[in-house]
Amino acid sequence: MSSSSSSSPSSSSYSRSKFMDSGFVIGQKEVTRILILFLGLTASCLVLYKTAYPQRLDVNNLTSLLASPSSSLPNLNSSEISPETIRPKLSFREILENASTKNKTVIITTLNQAWAEPNSLFDLFLESFRIGQGTQQLLKHVVVVCLDPKAFQRCSQLHTNCYHIETSETDFSGEKVYNTPDYLKMMWRRIELLTQVLEMGFNFIFTDADIMWLRDPFPRLYPDGDFQMACDRFFGNPYDSDNWVNGGFTYVRSNNRSIEFYKFWHKSRLNYPDLHDQDVFNRIKHEPFISEIGVQMRFFDTVYFGGFCQTSRDINLVCTMHANCCIGLDKKLHDLNLVLDDWKKYLSLSEPVQNTTWSVPMKCLED
Repeated sequence: MSSSSSSSPSSSSYSRSKFMDSGFVIGQKEVTRILILFLGLTASCLVLYKTAYPQRLDVNNLTSLLASPSSSLPNLNSSEISPETIRPKLSFREILENASTKNKTVIITTLNQAWAEPNSLFDLFLESFRIGQGTQQLLKHVVVVCLDPKAFQRCSQLHTNCYHIETSETDFSGEKVYNTPDYLKMMWRRIELLTQVLEMGFNFIFTDADIMWLRDPFPRLYPDGDFQMACDRFFGNPYDSDNWVNGGFTYVRSNNRSIEFYKFWHKSRLNYPDLHDQDVFNRIKHEPFISEIGVQMRFFDTVYFGGFCQTSRDINLVCTMHANCCIGLDKKLHDLNLVLDDWKKYLSLSEPVQNTTWSVPMKCLED
């Protein structure tokens, strides 16, 4: 009994000590595993965050980030995160491919900050597509080339296919008055860009943003023309290059003829440094080189592609209305709002009308 009683406490202490030691070891392993799992998950989350927001966080500083209690992640709700940060930056070619039709045709417009402001021309431009006949589905094919960061930011809030083109030499954000030096630079930058579109193999409709799309214009395009242009005044013959042309609406097929023509057009600016693209076109359209290229030109009837210079005479046929022959953003805004008001009234009619009178131009007629 004494032997048994003397050994019992010793055995009990040993068992208790062994139990506690083994328990401690197990607990330590579990804690280690949890810490490793936590660090692994944290690192994975940070890597994913780095992928989504590459300019906000450096995963290489993971150790210092975890060690420093003052380190904090960026506020995801912050207004500092721009659409450029959230969306992956696509190349111009990728945007064109995303927007193109099955036959590689895109609709292109250009936009600067002045025209992109809320309740300005870009809003009216988009609204016309939404309320036009057969134009809603065309919006997905519209590529908006933005000439400054503010225009790109606003475009990205309203539309899918926006591209910011770098224009470091000139600030294109403000309103560019017709035929001023900055206006000329903007017009020639546009011709240069459209040449690149053709070289990439895309056909395009170029449209100014002060053109309201009231009907699908594709059925009105000529099937045999490489280069097709709207007119300020149309004299009845779509083959006559003496129509008073307007470069605000053009349809161009991508082929060797059209590419060579656009290159020649852009190069010709050097011979006429004080003229914009439309006036230079009028100077070169009869040159022998144009015939040598063999580019087939057609000119649109203002019945279908009207404007303030020569309004469309039949609202049952009109496809687009352009605020041409109008200088000044405020005047354009006023009269284009009247165009959309007239169009909405027309859509509300239960029967087609035989004759109609546009409310425009009004402000655009003022000196």
